[in-house]
Amino acid sequence: MRAAVVGFGAWTPLGRGSEATFARLLAGDSAIQTIQRFDASRYPVTFAAEVALQGTAPEITRMLLDGVLDEALAGVDLSGVAPERIGVFMGSEAARPDMRGLAAQLRTGTLATPEEVAEHLPVAATRHVVERVGARGPQVTVSTACTSSGQSIGEALLALRRGEVDVAIAGGVDVLVHPLMVTGFARLGALSERNDDPAAASRPFDFGRDGFVLGEGAGVLVLTRPDLASSLGTVKGLVSGFGCSCNAWRITDSPPDGRGAATAMTAALADAGRRPEDVVYINAHGTSTQQNDVSEARGIRAALGPATDQVWVSSTKSMMGHLVAACGAVEAIVALQALAVRRAPVTLNLDHPDPDCALRHVRGVPAALESGVALSNAFGFGGSNATLVLEVP
Repeated sequence: MRAAVVGFGAWTPLGRGSEATFARLLAGDSAIQTIQRFDASRYPVTFAAEVALQGTAPEITRMLLDGVLDEALAGVDLSGVAPERIGVFMGSEAARPDMRGLAAQLRTGTLATPEEVAEHLPVAATRHVVERVGARGPQVTVSTACTSSGQSIGEALLALRRGEVDVAIAGGVDVLVHPLMVTGFARLGALSERNDDPAAASRPFDFGRDGFVLGEGAGVLVLTRPDLASSLGTVKGLVSGFGCSCNAWRITDSPPDGRGAATAMTAALADAGRRPEDVVYINAHGTSTQQNDVSEARGIRAALGPATDQVWVSSTKSMMGHLVAACGAVEAIVALQALAVRRAPVTLNLDHPDPDCALRHVRGVPAALESGVALSNAFGFGGSNATLVLEVP
């Protein structure tokens, strides 16, 4: 069974709303700039892709979720669905603490309240959605780093197939532009250090790439069984298949042969009953790191075989950074939008394609898409992989 998408919403560094985000992606606009939320001038990396919100990480998380839920549910009528038949599946990492507040607590020995502890847990995002929607069905929090929200959508699809829910709210959220994240990922050597040219910093599959760019945001999809879709709203697309795997390799990079990525893509296509020849577009994970881009490119070739050279591939992280726990959901929405208008966004800054990442890259101008399905890849720290097969009616 395929899940019908009757609503979706996104809030990214490119703008509030899925339409605003997609319009800027098609225009080739970059949201990557010097960090505004705090003074990062003494940090090794001074830029990121941030949403235009101020507050603590838990506060921004709630604002993002409220915004994407407003959009996703705007044309959806859940009044006839029993709350026990609505499930929530969210990808989320822990919300980072306020540094000044944490320092004050350490100096004074003040203990955090239970509420303060709870709002920093990954499950806090899921609980917020549950309370907004009034859901009483399954509540699932997926915290597998960059794979989190892609996997949450896949888990929602499986729950619908098992008959556990009639409606699934699925997606993810992450607030990354934070001192802990900037310093932590910089110390790992994972971030680009192009402080003199932030807009050119994220360059997936380019020979000159030197690391990813932190982003943040949220994305949510409203899924239901096809037989219920017309009573709830307008069908915007379908989630047809889901595949996941584990690399069993290293915590921060992927195996050179791309076997984990290939396993996830192959499983997703089999789950959807689709062939490699049916794929017209891949929204790649494409982080702009040396090893992961090579691994994904080789994984795509292993999964699609001779059909690879007929498939357009792009990484929208080149314009809005890496949204980590939110990237899978946001990029799945982008893939659905690309199929709907039959235009795929470019990979920005792909000036000199790496021969080790040889694919049919979208460069310069958006690519015209034929009728078919799209894959949305999300691969995470720790070795988790998730692929979604998406299509439009």
